[in-house]
Amino acid sequence: MEDAAIIGLYWARDEEAIAASDRKYGKLCRSLSRDILDSREDAEECVNDTWQKAWNTMPPQRPNSLRAYLAKITRNLSIDRWRAGRAEKRGNGLTILLDELEEALPAPSAEELTEARETARTIERWLDTISPADRIAFLQRYWYGQRVDMVAKQAGCSSNSMVKRLGRLRDGLRRALEQEGINV
Repeated sequence: MEDAAIIGLYWARDEEAIAASDRKYGKLCRSLSRDILDSREDAEECVNDTWQKAWNTMPPQRPNSLRAYLAKITRNLSIDRWRAGRAEKRGNGLTILLDELEEALPAPSAEELTEARETARTIERWLDTISPADRIAFLQRYWYGQRVDMVAKQAGCSSNSMVKRLGRLRDGLRRALEQEGINV
């Protein structure tokens, strides 16, 4: 089923929208949540919460990309769940992921919202300057939270080579941010 038709079902308040979303994007959402939470049960709950949040936000929302919309909801719910349980679950994959990015990205405070927006624009511009393969690897690792070995497998290289490649990409991002006057 096409995304526009699924969104139409949400707007018509037809419960088939949830089943259609699950058929088309359930695997993606479960994988994304599982990579963040490292728990099948927690991931399943987050995906169920994703369908509920999509139901509650459409209407009034009419996303341009249903895939991106549902992935963002899943990612945010999974991160919220991870944060709630992080005191108990030290050392999971998201902790490592955030530690890796910490040296390349500033952590904006509430007062620095404008700077955070400029940082996001700089990152978007930087992503446009790298090769499509590097962009995919970077986003798979740092947006979708995939393990390095999975990113390497999809890129057709070894984990060691992917670790080095991601390190070079983080260095490039850090340089781009510094050139824009963003303190890292």
